Amino acid sequence: MFNHIQTNDFASIVKGRRSVRNYDENFKISKEEMNEMISEASLAPSSANMQPWRVVVVDTPEGKEKLRPLVRFNTLQNDTSSAMLLIFGDTQCYLNAEEIYNTAVEQGKMPAEVRDNQLKTILSMYPALPQETKVEVAKIDSNLFAMQFMLVARAHGYDTNPMAGFEVDRVAKAFDLDEERYEAKVPSEAQTLPAPTLLTLSKW
Repeated sequence: MFNHIQTNDFASIVKGRRSVRNYDENFKISKEEMNEMISEASLAPSSANMQPWRVVVVDTPEGKEKLRPLVRFNTLQNDTSSAMLLIFGDTQCYLNAEEIYNTAVEQGKMPAEVRDNQLKTILSMYPALPQETKVEVAKIDSNLFAMQFMLVARAHGYDTNPMAGFEVDRVAKAFDLDEERYEAKVPSEAQTLPAPTLLTLSKW
C-alpha cells in the first residue's frame, strides 16, 4: 500500500477534493493502483471491524455499457471516467468475522482471548439483528469507506464524484449480486447498504 501516493499533505487533500463530472476519457488507472486504493480506503473504521463494504469496479466498455442505462442523469461521468465504483453494504458481513479476527491475531494486532470473546458476541448478536438494523449499520460503515476512498483517490492525484442519480433498485441485479443480501432501497450520497454508493474516478 501507499506506493502511488502523489501527496501526503492532509490539508491539501481535504481542501483539494472536489466533485468532478467530466474526465479525460483517454486516461486509465491501472488495476494494481486501483486495488491499492481500495486497500488503503479499507483502513476506514467499521462496526466491530466487520468491513461490510463490497466494491464492484466498472472499468471496461462492456461494464460501462451495462451501467449506462442505470445512470441516465450521469452518463457523462460513466462515459469519461477511468472507472465507476459501486460500493455495496453486505448485510451478512458477520459471515467473514472469523477470517477477519483470525487475521488480526496472526498479525499480532489482537490477543487470541480478545478474538474469542469478540467472535462469541458478534456471531450470536449479528444474525439476530432486525434487517433494518443490518441495513443501517452497513449503510453507515460503507459510507465511511466511500468518503475515505475519495480522500485516498485525491492523495493519488485523482478526482471523484459521489453520485445519487442512478437506479438504486436495479444495480445489484445488473451486476449479479444477491438483491436481498445487498439490498437496494434509498440512496444517501449514493447509497444505503441498500443503494450502492456510486463513485466516478479519473483525471480531468
